[in-house]
Amino acid sequence: MSSEDQYQNFLDLFGEDDNTTDTSYVLSDRVVLCPKQDVNQFGARFIPVFYYANFLLSYLGNGLVLFIIFKFEKLSTVTNIFLLNLVLSNLLFASSLPFWAMYHSSDWIFGLVLCKMVSSAYFIGFYSSILFLTLMTFDRYLAVVHAVAAAKSRKKAYAIIASVAVWCTSIVASVKELVLQNVRKSPYDGLICEESGYPESTMEHWSLVSYYQQFLLFFLLPLFMVMYCYISITVRILSTRMKEKCRSIKLIFVIIFTFFACWTPYNIVILLRAIQISSSSKDCSDAKTLDYALYVTRNIAYLYCCISPMFYTFVGKKFQSHFRRLMSKRIPCLKRHMSLSSQSTRTTSQRTPHSAYEY
Repeated sequence: MSSEDQYQNFLDLFGEDDNTTDTSYVLSDRVVLCPKQDVNQFGARFIPVFYYANFLLSYLGNGLVLFIIFKFEKLSTVTNIFLLNLVLSNLLFASSLPFWAMYHSSDWIFGLVLCKMVSSAYFIGFYSSILFLTLMTFDRYLAVVHAVAAAKSRKKAYAIIASVAVWCTSIVASVKELVLQNVRKSPYDGLICEESGYPESTMEHWSLVSYYQQFLLFFLLPLFMVMYCYISITVRILSTRMKEKCRSIKLIFVIIFTFFACWTPYNIVILLRAIQISSSSKDCSDAKTLDYALYVTRNIAYLYCCISPMFYTFVGKKFQSHFRRLMSKRIPCLKRHMSLSSQSTRTTSQRTPHSAYEY
């Protein structure tokens, strides 16, 4: 008896056939694998430098604003309460950037707990920063366009309640990161901190929720509110006899343009990624293109979190005065210039009544 006949008799004895494949587990569709080593290498070169720069700029700029608020301002005013919360949200967001910079340089070396905590802090700070910018814009709109009614409603309690609402919204929007973020080992990239541990369909569903949440709640809604509020403020300023109305309008244009320029590219990429996940066809080249675009546009959007406090502080005459006073104490040669500038300011303030529209 041949060896083939002996093997067949062995299979017949145990009631088995040599074709043991269960056809119910055979995939008829072609599984497309998209290697992204080149994308990851690009991120490893580009992201850490930008994240470290963002971290330093954010802590220098926001830290200086925080110092000026505590040294020269009263924390009981509505504007300063919102500004303080905006600075804290920017600092919370920036505190996560060194972790992500090191992660992009090698792999995730900080463990599961920090993976969840850093991811949550990253998104809580990111979301709250956007909402506080929108809230400050709306508050400025009330103070300028509805000055009489706002004088009664713009109290400390209103600012505290609105700030708590912003923080709660940001925390709820970031709960997903605390639950889904896990650390796993990749054969190509080492330890990875990302959303994992659930079926692919579940992960795609939550990715879509994140993308549409980001685009609708944290981009379109703030963008429409910012544009409406500042257009209304511009119309109100033009109807007054302010001597510096041109300066105010230019500042409004800069704020709207910067907001739009920083946030629009990133959110368009977010929307395109959501559409790609929803579509049945998966194209590797399109996925890689969106990954490259996400790296670049996301960092432009993050840069706005570093420079946003400057629009609400140093462009205002009051904060400019505080900054000059602070610098004059550190640089003695500025004292004489400061005294001349303060005399000019006092003369101007005597001639021109205080206006709520000044920035």
